[in-house]
Amino acid sequence: MYAIVEIAGQQFKVAKDQKVFVNRLSTEEGKKVDFDKVLLVGDGSNITLGAPAIDGALVGAKVLRHLKGDKVIVFKKKRRKGYRVKNGHRQSLTEIVIESIATSGAKKAAPKKEAKGEPKAAAPAMEAAPKAEAKKAAPKKAAKADDLKKVEGIGPKIASTLVEAGIDTFAKLAKTDAAKISEIIAGVRGNHVTDTWPAQAQMAADGKWDELKKWQDELDGGKA
Repeated sequence: MYAIVEIAGQQFKVAKDQKVFVNRLSTEEGKKVDFDKVLLVGDGSNITLGAPAIDGALVGAKVLRHLKGDKVIVFKKKRRKGYRVKNGHRQSLTEIVIESIATSGAKKAAPKKEAKGEPKAAAPAMEAAPKAEAKKAAPKKAAKADDLKKVEGIGPKIASTLVEAGIDTFAKLAKTDAAKISEIIAGVRGNHVTDTWPAQAQMAADGKWDELKKWQDELDGGKA
C-alpha cells in the first residue's frame, strides 16, 4: 500500500516503513505525528482519489530527528556593474518514518434534512445600513508598492527588508537618509553602498527613467 500525502506544503509518495526528509516540523524528536491531507491511496489495483483529500484517510509517522540539509551557494552578479553577492543557505529539515496508512475514519456528517411540512427557519433580519455610512466605513485601498529593485544596488532580499520596515515606495525611499537605510538592511549579507539610493529613488518617483538608466550605467554596484 502507498499514499500521496501533503506534508509541510510538499507532496510525497510514501509507503510503510519508508524514511522521508520533509521541511522542518514543530513536533519533537521521538514523537508521533499524523497527516490528514491524503490525496491518493493505492492498494494493488485499487486506487482511491481524493477531492482534493480523502475523507477519513490518515498517514501516521514518527519524527526521527531534526537536521539541516546540504549547503546551497547562491551567487549573484551584474555584468559591468561591479556587483557580486555570495550567500549560503541550508534548509531546515525533519526526518520521519512512515508507520501507518489508514483509509478509514470518521467522515463529515451529512447536512440534516428538514422534515416534510416543517417550516423553514427564518433567517435573522439584517438592518440595511444607509449608503452614506456604508461608503464611510469602507476601508481605503492601500497605495500600490513600487518595485524597489529598479534602484541600482537593491536586490530581492534588501527590497523585502525595506518593505518590512515600511519603505515600500520610491517616494518613501527618497525621503530616507542613506545612513538610516544602512541601519535597516544591516542584517542582509554583503557590502551594500546606499549613498545614491535616495537620489535614484527620487528620479524614479519623478518618472525620470531615461536619466536614471543613464546614471545607473555609470554606477558601480550603487556607488557613484
